[in-house]
Amino acid sequence: MTESARLMDSYTEMTELLLPNDTNNLGRALGGAVLHWMDICAAIASMRFSGRQCVTASMDHVDFIAPIEMGEVAVVEAFVFDVGQSSIDVKVEVRAEDPVEGTERKTTTSFFTFVALDDDGTPTAVPRLACETEAEEALRQDALDAHAEQR
Repeated sequence: MTESARLMDSYTEMTELLLPNDTNNLGRALGGAVLHWMDICAAIASMRFSGRQCVTASMDHVDFIAPIEMGEVAVVEAFVFDVGQSSIDVKVEVRAEDPVEGTERKTTTSFFTFVALDDDGTPTAVPRLACETEAEEALRQDALDAHAEQR
């Protein structure tokens, strides 16, 4: 395992077209579906960063800012912004995109913590977080500030 990994090595973006199976009776995304997408995206970011299998340890307060309407594209973005000995903190944001109109808006945000596991399923050390550019450092600092504010 490397001694450090870059923030951008963890960056993950997923898209989901909101279809009827994931909507409520108002034609909007079910909160549980959005949380599922967020957890998957955060897990991928954690695994890309650590090079290990990772499991969800916790999810902080979730802010549902705006609905995602049926037919819109949910864009889920995640990146690692902090690490512990075996833990990985991930910021996840979701935005709704109308591919016909070309518009988008922020819909959901949260912070997840994952634990990296070794081959025996035991928590294992993770790389240090490296921010090699000013943009990476700014992204990390924004996430740290937002996480501290949310707590």
